[in-house]
Amino acid sequence: MIEEIGKIKLNLEHYSGEDQYCDGDIEDELLDIARNYSQVEYPRIIEERKNWPVLYHLSELRENIVDWLPITKDMKVLEVGSGCGAITGALSRKAKEVTCIELSKKRSLINAYRHMDCENVTIHVGNFQDIEPDLPCDYDYICLIGVFEYGQAYIASSDNPYEDYLNILGRHKKADGHIVIAIENKLGLKYWAGCKEDHLGTWFSSLEGYPDGGVVRTFTRDALMKIAANCGFTEMSMYYPYPDYKFMTSLYSDARLPKAGELSSNLRNFDRERLLLFDEKLVFDTLISEGQFPLFSNSYMMVLGPEIDIKYAKYSNDRAGEYKIKTTLNHCKIAGKTVKKIEKHALSSESQEHIEQINKEYEKLSERFSGSKLKINKCMLVSSEKESLPTESENSTQPVYAEFEYLEGRTLEEYLDECLEKDDLDKFHMLFDEYLERISYNEELPITDYDLIFSNILISPDGAWNIIDYEWTFDKQVDTKEIAFRAVYCYLLENERRNKLNLDLILQKLGITEENAAFYRQQEMRFQKYVTGKRMSMPEIRDAIGQPVYSISEIPMLTPIEKQKCMIQIYEDMGSGFSEEHSFFLEDDRIENEEFKLVVEEVIKALRIDPCSDYCIVMIREIKWNETAIPPKSKCITTNGFRIGDGVYGFDTQDPNITLQLSSLEKKRENILKVSMQVTRVPEETLKHMQKRGLF
Repeated sequence: MIEEIGKIKLNLEHYSGEDQYCDGDIEDELLDIARNYSQVEYPRIIEERKNWPVLYHLSELRENIVDWLPITKDMKVLEVGSGCGAITGALSRKAKEVTCIELSKKRSLINAYRHMDCENVTIHVGNFQDIEPDLPCDYDYICLIGVFEYGQAYIASSDNPYEDYLNILGRHKKADGHIVIAIENKLGLKYWAGCKEDHLGTWFSSLEGYPDGGVVRTFTRDALMKIAANCGFTEMSMYYPYPDYKFMTSLYSDARLPKAGELSSNLRNFDRERLLLFDEKLVFDTLISEGQFPLFSNSYMMVLGPEIDIKYAKYSNDRAGEYKIKTTLNHCKIAGKTVKKIEKHALSSESQEHIEQINKEYEKLSERFSGSKLKINKCMLVSSEKESLPTESENSTQPVYAEFEYLEGRTLEEYLDECLEKDDLDKFHMLFDEYLERISYNEELPITDYDLIFSNILISPDGAWNIIDYEWTFDKQVDTKEIAFRAVYCYLLENERRNKLNLDLILQKLGITEENAAFYRQQEMRFQKYVTGKRMSMPEIRDAIGQPVYSISEIPMLTPIEKQKCMIQIYEDMGSGFSEEHSFFLEDDRIENEEFKLVVEEVIKALRIDPCSDYCIVMIREIKWNETAIPPKSKCITTNGFRIGDGVYGFDTQDPNITLQLSSLEKKRENILKVSMQVTRVPEETLKHMQKRGLF
């Protein structure tokens, strides 16, 4: 009952022999990638294929959501719903032992092949309820990443499936262990702004309380905590992954909430088109100022169990390998007091040198600014005994991290924003002049912090100016005016509200010509490529995938959406019901003379044909299955419309559908379905009148 893929063990004791669900051809593509390519090639493959499922399943940024957890090499971890292994590798590197549960064997094979060198991973294939009784009760961490929302499917025949699910899981953790749940917020700001609901692919469905039903349920912050409290959990912490838990780059907590201006990466529509009803960054800023960010965070991460020291994490792994790092804020208990620490950790063996270099630059910058009005935040290197890195070899040196003194205060950026909000440009320029004076100290020396942007300077309550981040320091002399121009350039790019600042006046003050400015802008582009290497950034990947964004100003003339109303959409049921993720639109070139043909795989249980997305009348001329005609009155054909005549139906809904149950039909490995029908969009009032008058 054990199948081995490299060093990975697949336990098939509870596998039924047939996958209950499948995403179709994409899983074959992922399995091929996992079998034939190493993980170092995944970034290139993601960029080349420009495909949402490939990005979603293979991006290393998926690991961020668990990387920050203080899992150590003496711990056991249970991962429920491991899928294609997006986070399994990260858990394997951190833990002594990882147990995965996954319903699909094909997905488990993808996971196994991509992590076949991990000797501490066992994947149990089968239904959770069948596997769960065999699990031990000593796990340090139980992880449900994008899984808890399916609780109704995991726990059948229950009035309180989510509480029952959590209670069952709670039996398998140590007394001081943790359960970690990452999930979308049903009231996430992105849904209000025009993103479609992640699971259903429909607008506003979670905001409306899932009026069309289904097994998926997401929750608000309070609802999640209530479920946990009802299950007897008294220790719980809420974290807020941003932009969401799937591709998290920052993790906030109630102890360290986001500040105005921090949340600027909000176009999260890798998988489907979206509306842009408002500027999410500006709305986030409003919510932050009103203390309402936790209610509208796009995702949540609930940690049940003893409090964790880490209160904030920022990931900078959308970079070249030698610069991938994470930054954390830790609240450590020392002699009964809370001590705050900032740490920077390498995310690969390649970036260890970068971490060590930061400490060297601290010493050089301290020497340059000695005696000036600018202080350098203290830095020291600390041995990281409990960490291991993705490409670390047995002969490599012990990893170290950089620890920084935690300072209270406000950034120069916050002070400058305050000046602009109050239209106090005199004070703005006074602060900017002071900035110029302080950063120009010993500017002739061959050592420069290239990233002296306003957010990297903290002004303490006692008035001291501190450089708090000097990651990009170089052993060369750079003119102060170039550093200052870059600071202003970045400042203006981050927020349109700052455009009231007169850039020409700044350029004049710095003695920068238009030619100089153009050169510095090109210099900035080269610097960004230096940081990211040859890799595409996530915004570039999003653009390459090509899902459109329709702004509010374009809505009256949204011809693509109007066209989509006329398009035929096909849903495939592989045993788990119909869903948006298992559907596709028929392109015009596949329809000829109001006829189309589909190749239907044997695993598909039923098909749903949505003739359009509007009120309509449909005349079914002919439906053929493997060249055998199926009469419209056949029991295997159902609709949500009303019968007008022989093969003619009216649909007084904007979600018309014709369902074809395939269980009674003779099937081959691949089957041919041919459909000929005429679709006529009709005003709703006309259809209502026809029904009322009995004109059919």
